[in-house]
Parts: sequence; C-alpha cells; structure tokens
Amino acid sequence: MSPAAALPFRDRHEAGRHLALRLLPHANRRHTTVLALPRGGVPVAYEVAVVLQVPLDVFLVRKLGVPGHPELAMGAIASGGIRVINDRIVRELGVTQADLDRVAAMQAIEIARQETAFRGEQPPLNLAGRTVVLVDDGLATGASMRAAAEAVRAQHPARVIVAVPVAARETYEEFQRLVDEVACVATPEPFHAVGMWYEDFSQTSDEEVRSLLDRGARSQRTSRST
Repeated sequence: MSPAAALPFRDRHEAGRHLALRLLPHANRRHTTVLALPRGGVPVAYEVAVVLQVPLDVFLVRKLGVPGHPELAMGAIASGGIRVINDRIVRELGVTQADLDRVAAMQAIEIARQETAFRGEQPPLNLAGRTVVLVDDGLATGASMRAAAEAVRAQHPARVIVAVPVAARETYEEFQRLVDEVACVATPEPFHAVGMWYEDFSQTSDEEVRSLLDRGARSQRTSRST
C-alpha cells in the first residue's frame, strides 16, 4: 500500500482515482460491477467505475446508532433487510432488542427513501455470478461495509471485493478474511477517523449522488458504443 505520507487526499474524487489504480486488473471486465455505499462512497466509486469502464450503482447501507449516542455504531442495516450487529457494544451499553428494532425500523425507512431518490424506477443490478466491487470513502469500524458484504453475498456473486482509499489497519486485516479481495491505498496509524485523511470531507448531497450515477451510466453507454 502507498505510504501514509501520500495523505491526505484532496477530496473523494482524487481518492477514487488513486484507488482505481489498485483495481486495474478488473478493468473492462464485462461481469464486473462497482457498487457505491452512499453517500460518501459515490464520488470515490464514480472515479473507479470510469477508469475500469464498468457499470456503477449504489448499495444502500445505514448505520444503527446507539440510542442517545447516534454517532456510535452498534451495527448497520443494508438493502434486503440484512443486519450486522456489534454484540459487544450492544451488551456493554445495555441496548435492548426493542431499542435495536426501533432504530433499525427508522433506518429501513431511510433506505427505502434513498432507493427511490437515487435510482428512481430503475431496478437494482442483478449481482448473481458477477464480480462486485464495494466502494466507500474509508473504513473505520467497518460496520456498514460488513452489512453490505453480507447482503451482496446473499445474491450469489462470483466474487466480492471491498475497495476503499483509506482504512484502519485492524479493519483492513479483518476484511481480508471476510471477502475475496481488499483494495486499499493506505492504512495509516494512528487512524482515528476517515475524515482526517481528506482535505475536503464535506457531505455528499443527494443531488450529487444522482448526478454521478447519471454520468456513470452515460460513460458506460459511450464505452459500449465505441
């Protein structure tokens, strides 16, 4: 991996271009799909999909925040109702099943909203038999990415690749055991938080997500026609 001295990335688009270089063996593969974790993963994934010239789509995952401490993840929920729970945090903080179900139900509503906002009437891609590249802007605890990987696995892809510009080393090593391949530009230590490794880590809007998905689709149509 590249040394931490190469950090911070200017923004998510620059990070995506660096990440794409790690994935060049998958370029122009007709059975490869890039799936972005919204919202922050979309600008990164857009750059990856353009370089690899493969389809781009989103895969919806929402963090399950601890009641009263929403910034602390006790797990995540993904499209299809897949849940990944951090049993240690749930146990140590005394989170009840009712609390967990209530937070999950709220996040499921947001997933449904985002599905409509980002994709409209367009159905999600069929992932069976495909190489799926799951992209986010970084991995800290990895709860959202674990939920995404489990939900994608349920659709019987040929391979699951997790790709991020930056990750906590412990989380990076964990995913090497969970998926078929992990692509990562840097694992700086100490890690602290994903946003530390970007000069511009401003929030990605719904409008930007839709625009990048549209641009990705146009890029695919152009590459097929040529």
